Amino acid sequence: MTPKTIDLSRLPELPVTRQLPELRRTLASGHAVLSAEPGSGKTTLVPLLLLDAPWLAGRRILMLEPRRPAARMAARRMAALLGEPVGQTVGYQVRFERRLSAATRIEVLTEGLLLRRLQADPELTGVGLVVFDEFHERSLQADLSLALCLDVCAGLRDDLRLLAMSASLDTAPLARLMGATTVTAEGRLYPVDIHYADRDAESRDPVPATLGAVQNALQVCDGDLLVFLPGRREIDRLRERIAAHWGSALVVDTLYGDMPASAQDAVLQREGGGRRVILATDIAETSLTIEGIAGVVDSGLARRPVFDPNTGLTRLETRRISKASALQRAGRAGRLGPGYCLRAWTASRHARLDDWTAPEIANADLAPLVLELAAWGVTDPGALSWLDPPPRAHWQQAATLLRQLDALDATGRITATGRQMVAFPTHPRVAHLLAAAADSTSRNLAADLAALLAERDPLRGSSVAGADIDARLAALDALRARQPLPAGADRTSLQRIARAAEQLRRLCGDVLPVDGDEGPIDIGEAVARAYPDRIALCTSTDGRRYLMRNGRAAVLGDGDPLGGRRWLAVAALDAGHRDAAIWLAAPLDERTLERLFAGVIESRRELRWDAALDDVVARAVRRLDALVMSDEPMALHPDDPTGPILCAQIRRQGLAAFFDDPVELRARVQRMRALEPGEGWPDYSESKLLDGVEHWLLPWLKPGEGRRQLRRLRLDEVLATQLGWERVQRLDQWLPTHFETPAGTRRRIGYVGEGAPTLQVPLQEVLGLQSSPRLAGGRVAVVLHLLSPAGRPLQVTADLAGFWSGAYAEVRKEMRGRYPKHHWPEDPAHAEATRFTKRRTQRGGD
Repeated sequence: MTPKTIDLSRLPELPVTRQLPELRRTLASGHAVLSAEPGSGKTTLVPLLLLDAPWLAGRRILMLEPRRPAARMAARRMAALLGEPVGQTVGYQVRFERRLSAATRIEVLTEGLLLRRLQADPELTGVGLVVFDEFHERSLQADLSLALCLDVCAGLRDDLRLLAMSASLDTAPLARLMGATTVTAEGRLYPVDIHYADRDAESRDPVPATLGAVQNALQVCDGDLLVFLPGRREIDRLRERIAAHWGSALVVDTLYGDMPASAQDAVLQREGGGRRVILATDIAETSLTIEGIAGVVDSGLARRPVFDPNTGLTRLETRRISKASALQRAGRAGRLGPGYCLRAWTASRHARLDDWTAPEIANADLAPLVLELAAWGVTDPGALSWLDPPPRAHWQQAATLLRQLDALDATGRITATGRQMVAFPTHPRVAHLLAAAADSTSRNLAADLAALLAERDPLRGSSVAGADIDARLAALDALRARQPLPAGADRTSLQRIARAAEQLRRLCGDVLPVDGDEGPIDIGEAVARAYPDRIALCTSTDGRRYLMRNGRAAVLGDGDPLGGRRWLAVAALDAGHRDAAIWLAAPLDERTLERLFAGVIESRRELRWDAALDDVVARAVRRLDALVMSDEPMALHPDDPTGPILCAQIRRQGLAAFFDDPVELRARVQRMRALEPGEGWPDYSESKLLDGVEHWLLPWLKPGEGRRQLRRLRLDEVLATQLGWERVQRLDQWLPTHFETPAGTRRRIGYVGEGAPTLQVPLQEVLGLQSSPRLAGGRVAVVLHLLSPAGRPLQVTADLAGFWSGAYAEVRKEMRGRYPKHHWPEDPAHAEATRFTKRRTQRGGD
């Protein structure tokens, strides 16, 4: 191919132009990283200025863009600079659209399409340079594409050059990874005047603060405004507020990812008159020059997907942007003239923002990446060079899912099914249901369903349709038949789904064998093939609550037509709640479930605690991971290990629920621990005994028996055996269970509770006792609770001698009148103790 001669005099003079000689020299011998501010000409000039470089030798340039609108606009802008239509020297390829020809030298494409090309042609035949534009966005596909391109350069193509470009990236780590030289282009074509708000916009509701910022910007800035908001919900609300405030004085346009390409292009190319306010998500953050934009209002927020490897679910979170993103957004205002940017946050908040946007690889579902690498022949991410390596937990979760999808074998290598799946430009889940479509009937269903799952829900919020996928497919059929659509249906979304389905249907014909067994023609089966971890079983009487195979709870909306179905295959849900809200699902027949998962449904005999029977039971259980498909009673076997289950329940319910708790024994042992620290007395507090219940109780338990065997055990004997004979003897000597009174009776000593041991005893039984009893070789005093003949308290004292000589006189005076038949001597310290009345004492007792 003869290199095209570029007339540099026709190209605008932008800051990046001055660095062209250095950039050409750098790429002649190796890779490069280009750092240049927004509006400096990176995207539209660099590929053109490199096209006639001798080292390129007439080969093509591939330039990657993170988003489809940016790819289309970049190609159009470069073609316009050459005075050519798109598809000649400069062309582009995005999903559903391809403008290329044999003469094309610069191909602008999205990152996912480069992955498809690398898998089909690892050498990138005919390509001399791959440009990673706006690499600061750090998408998962960009990081993967760079890792694979570096692998190609190291093993297949030492002449292939890589160029990463960004206005807001820490270039040093990237340059080290690539072995590249950094080229910096200073300055921008037009300055941007940046202002901050007095207060920060609320993350939960940025619309009020953003509306005020729009009002201020319209007063101080001429021209159109570009307003950044986190998502479509905020865009719709702000659009209503602006219409109510300004009416027809402003033209309000929107720009977000779900819009048709034609509608996006109309906004970007400014079709129509009047002063415009464009409400956009971060789709407009990089690479775009929007006609007429003079000012930017930035809410400072973006909605990012966050993946949880523990649940296998992704949720959207509204987060504050980084300083790098703020720089990119402000740069949209300085591309056609001096710009103005009003940030809806304070300067102090700006100082606290992260410097860079976190790479998507740190928080993403890695199933697409792991499948791509398996197709590349890589089973360990350490085999490639990464700016940030994939998190190990995310990698393992992705590999587990891919094994469930039959895309990987047990060693992590790609299977024949996985080879088919990687050919589809979809998530591996959706690719799996496409790969299972063997005949024309099942392929039609699979293509429709795959397109539906990949696009915006056309019946989102419909109370009539609820979560039922069949209602969506019926709406798609109505669109194709040109029949009236269901109430609330989004025609644009349905048109996108129909277009995507047709593309996937053709791709199925290219990828899959012509002949094969009949594939799934049931919606539930198709969804189950894509989401095998989200098979859900109804668990509530109202038919709304479900448990999924992965153990996560999910719930249907009130009145959902799917409510009460025993089994569901769940395709979409909101993972942001404790119980995930089901958005899309299909009923699943149990026979189909049995057939699909016959190899992983586990039949086993289970021992567990039955709360209703309050005992250990045996059950014949069939499980699909967290889901119990059947559960039937069985008899206990003589060798069933019931002991650990009993111990677990004792730990949960406490000792008193199963035994006569020997609290006095335990209290005595605890006091000995305090009296003789370091002598090895065990901790008999209930918490410690429960913590180690298996250690001291299991040797006493028999297999094959439930709770009834506990009734045969005396816990005091079990614990005494644990102490050993010598300690039991010392315990009885130092802290006896009873005190023998002068009257010859044995009264129990109480050790439970705080403070000294206690002894409840009738006063007459301690007559003649000179002082209070002491235990443990005299180290522990006993508190006496002296009782009347009727057992009522008279006095509590730890000083019996003091009581005899003091308060006893008053007690005697009162008690003689109330209990005249009992002894109340004047000198109790020297009187004879008795447990009888005067008459029985005079008769000689018993």
